[in-house]
Amino acid sequence: MTKRYVSLPEEAEAGMREFIDEVDRRLSSDEDTCSVVEDVLIDLSGDREAYERWQRGESVSPAERVRLQSYDPCNTTLESEYYAEKDEERFRRSKHLQWLWRQFDSLPIADNVEFALRFRRMLADHLFEECGDDCRFFKGISFTYGHNITIGDNTVVHDDVHLDDRGKLTIGDRVSISDGVHIYSHDHDVVDQTEVRNYHTIVEDDVRLTYDAMVRAGCKVGENAIVGARGIVQHDIPAHHIALGMPAKSVKIKPGWEDVATPIDDAGTNRQEQRHLEYDLPDDLAVFDEFQRDRQRPE
Repeated sequence: MTKRYVSLPEEAEAGMREFIDEVDRRLSSDEDTCSVVEDVLIDLSGDREAYERWQRGESVSPAERVRLQSYDPCNTTLESEYYAEKDEERFRRSKHLQWLWRQFDSLPIADNVEFALRFRRMLADHLFEECGDDCRFFKGISFTYGHNITIGDNTVVHDDVHLDDRGKLTIGDRVSISDGVHIYSHDHDVVDQTEVRNYHTIVEDDVRLTYDAMVRAGCKVGENAIVGARGIVQHDIPAHHIALGMPAKSVKIKPGWEDVATPIDDAGTNRQEQRHLEYDLPDDLAVFDEFQRDRQRPE
């Protein structure tokens, strides 16, 4: 592969390693995660002086106050916070870590690839259910929760990818996820879109999802398969297949794998319902339609 080894100057390398190790140690300790996130964001943003001035009770503008308050993830909300079926206990910690990930990506320092890859990899160990060795996470990746994601070894996730783990998301070893890919684990009822169904979505080892592809909730992309650019996966893609189009259909088997792969004519099975995940809602939960529609079907 036409890649090069790149290294930072020794002094920069030492400073980067010391900082990441310190944040990792604090997140691994009994220290309040919210406080760790707040500290890290204040310092990375270069806002310590203004923050301490505010803490001393000195005058700050309304805009400054909002900015300074927002370093503390307890003063923020995320879209997934409003989801009825979320696991409150797990979300409490993952929200703070997800806030740190997102806010880090908004800082200029996130363009320092060597530093940013290592920092996100460290955060993934704390945020995801499980993250393997030597994974690389580029800029602009978003999650629903983070804690329902399992990723194997040596997987790379490129810019502006959305990993929806409202259900459950399992990604294998050595997977390549290109820019703009969306992988979903929840779907909405076609009649009552307020009814959410969660699924286990699976991307097996050595898969390549190319630019702007989308994997629908509950689908499985089999080992060593490729989904072409802007392909929309609506059913399982068998191992070693190359799938293209909207919806993505198997058009070819990778050369050399013909004897072990599912025949092209047998591809295209939808097993979404086999991966449906049930969930319970609290009895005292207030149920409402955010769109305030009349959902009665016509007689």
